[in-house]
Amino acid sequence: MRDYIRINQPCIDKEELRAVEEVLLSGILTDKNGMGPRVMEFERAFAKFIGVKHAIAVSSGTAALHAALLAAGVREGDEVVLPSFTFSATAEAVVLCGAKPVFADIDPETFSINADTIGRVLSSKTKAIIPVHLYGRPADMAPILEIARERGIVVIEDAAQAHGASLGGKMAGGMGDMGCFSFYGAKNMTTGEGGMVTTSDDDYAEALRAIRTHGESRPYWTVRLGHNYRMTEIAAAMGLVQLQKLPRMLERRRENAARLSEALSMIGKLSIPRDPEGGSNSWYVYTVRLIGANAGRRNKVVEKLRSKNIDAQVYYETPVHLQPFYMERFDLRAGMLPETEKASRQVFSLPVHPMVEPDDIEYMANTLRKLIR
Repeated sequence: MRDYIRINQPCIDKEELRAVEEVLLSGILTDKNGMGPRVMEFERAFAKFIGVKHAIAVSSGTAALHAALLAAGVREGDEVVLPSFTFSATAEAVVLCGAKPVFADIDPETFSINADTIGRVLSSKTKAIIPVHLYGRPADMAPILEIARERGIVVIEDAAQAHGASLGGKMAGGMGDMGCFSFYGAKNMTTGEGGMVTTSDDDYAEALRAIRTHGESRPYWTVRLGHNYRMTEIAAAMGLVQLQKLPRMLERRRENAARLSEALSMIGKLSIPRDPEGGSNSWYVYTVRLIGANAGRRNKVVEKLRSKNIDAQVYYETPVHLQPFYMERFDLRAGMLPETEKASRQVFSLPVHPMVEPDDIEYMANTLRKLIR
């Protein structure tokens, strides 16, 4: 029986174990200001990797989004434009600020927010736009940034799935005013749990450092509303090792994605993902679209793949605007985002992480080819 091919798998070995052991033996597990020696070293290294002035380490990707919105001054009465085709944390962070999430539709080819649909939902209350680099492919940022600059709107990139992705010579997380990353265990690099906010704006960086430690500008001196969003020294030590490995891990993901694309290219009923023009995908997952399918047919294919020990997953079967909490609280309805809803019925994702071997790629492609035919 073939081993189960998981949708994602952390690449952890003795280097991470040694780094964590060193922290444990040092006796410095955290810092009350969130600025322990390994956290600061991780921040400097990550900022250099993204190509920005500042990186502020936090406890999760959701914390990164919430902190970035707070730093941008988003509050009750404001609106934030974002896609519904994303994990609920993107919208959740907006609601935690007391603001209203306003959903724009997606591009059917990239699955990221469509700049044309952003223009239709902007209002005088729009404070920020959150483009999501879904599945590791950068959103088309140029028109989004143009819209935002014309109106003085803050752009916060949700780059939780896009470590190492790039577009137009800039890294994901380095194109907007702020970028938010997750280091959850399934991501392209991990600290177990953790996150990072990147920015080249000194004022945002100062605000973020206060927000992550209860709004304090110095110990026991609160200047703004904050939270306990500190990253531990253990997480930062893991992050430093993972960041060093990230280029090699990304290369392996790209090799696996290229092999899978070649193997699936002749299946006419399947739309396969590609790198953006002038950029690169980080290939968090390999997401295909079953053309013309309804949710029932797509789900049947996914179930059969799982029965063959292939951990196919659907991201995201229910868009955020159709989740019960958001429908009830913001009076949302089915049919308002046609491209989002259509994609949610047709997409599914396959694993291409570094632990996937060439024979796994061949097996997945052959299995999927037989199922679709």
